[in-house]
Amino acid sequence: MSIADFFIAVLFGIVEGITEWLPISSTGHMILFNEFFKLNVSEQFFNDLYLVVIQLGAILAVVLVFWKDIWPFGLKDNKKPWKKEGIGRYVMADKFSMWFKILVACIPAAVVGVLFDDVLEKIFMNYICVAISLIVFGIAFIIVENYIKGKEFIVKDMDRISYPAAFIIGIFQLIAAVFPGVSRSGSTIVGSLSIGIRRDVAAKFTFYMAIPVMLGASLLKLVKYEGEIAKAEWAMLITGMVVAFVVSFIIIKWLLSYIRKHDFKVFGYYRIALGILVLILGAAGVIGK
Repeated sequence: MSIADFFIAVLFGIVEGITEWLPISSTGHMILFNEFFKLNVSEQFFNDLYLVVIQLGAILAVVLVFWKDIWPFGLKDNKKPWKKEGIGRYVMADKFSMWFKILVACIPAAVVGVLFDDVLEKIFMNYICVAISLIVFGIAFIIVENYIKGKEFIVKDMDRISYPAAFIIGIFQLIAAVFPGVSRSGSTIVGSLSIGIRRDVAAKFTFYMAIPVMLGASLLKLVKYEGEIAKAEWAMLITGMVVAFVVSFIIIKWLLSYIRKHDFKVFGYYRIALGILVLILGAAGVIGK
């Protein structure tokens, strides 16, 4: 790996770490960034493997930040043990319930991803689809935020998310799985807000959902390309993952603080502006050649 590739891999890690958790589409930004700063790898490696596996760094940041909230075993702070006696005392029933809801939410995207991932990438992985997705869900953010303004949230903590609500959120995640540029976090947050889930709870549920979804997608890609990854490609991939981990840790903390006092409309306006810019650059022949 050359010095140039190292610095570009670092930049990709920064972009991934920032955009994965903000509802502005990490894939859209990575594709756009790749038009100007290219790694010395094949287009197939970049699109099929790099864009997916670099997310492992971001996922590890989520696990670290929310470890106490997601680990379902232990005696300390176990307010709802599965049983009062024996090994059941170490099982946190409320956290297991949360994970079952997350699995329900992941079913739609998981099924479609396994069956149609390659087909969907060939059809929709282009700057026009990314730009349209950015704009449409940017508008959706603004509409939903205006709709819920002044209204009381129905769901104010994780325990109150029902299984039907989790499945609805999963349908919104499916939209992101199909159309690059929608943003997995963006679509699930829009879905959560539209059914009355408070912003901070929606964001956390989205973070937790990312763990099985992105971990599963990354492992599938690694298994698929096992033995085909060169040492230089491994170096670029690991560099991006490490940087994405550090940046994600900072961004997650910042976003949770931000949404305590602000809504998501600013991200909607940003998405619209970026989508228009992508269309202009594409029409001018700067990208999408």
